[in-house]
Amino acid sequence: MTDLRKTVETFWSAAEARDWTAFAGTLAEDVVYTLPQTREHIRGREKYVRFNREYPGDWHLRVERVVAEPGQAVSWLHFAVGLQEMYCITFFTADREGHIATVTDFWPEPYEPPAGREHLVERY
Repeated sequence: MTDLRKTVETFWSAAEARDWTAFAGTLAEDVVYTLPQTREHIRGREKYVRFNREYPGDWHLRVERVVAEPGQAVSWLHFAVGLQEMYCITFFTADREGHIATVTDFWPEPYEPPAGREHLVERY
C-alpha cells in the first residue's frame, strides 16, 4: 500500500490547481463520496471528478492539517468560495493499491445542495 498521506496531499493540491487528471489519479475507479449534511452520495471516479470540475464559484482551499495511518486519513481544510470562508473536515479510506476509496466531507452546518448537480448525485 502506498502512503495515504501523500495521496491525500496530492488530491488536495490537484484540486486547488484544477489538475483533474492528477486528481483522478488519486482515486479508486469505484470511489464513493459522501456529504452527510446534504444527504448525497457520488459513486465512481468519473462522476466525482466531474462534480469537482463543475463546482460553481471561484473556490480555493488550503490544507491546515492531514493526519494519516495505514488505510485511513483525515484532513482539515480552509475553504473559500468568493468572500465566504469556512472549514471542512474530510475523512478518507484507501483501497489495496493506495487509491482513495471513500471520501466523506463534514462542513460546518447542514445546507441544501446547490441546483445543477442532480445528474451526479444520489440523495439519501
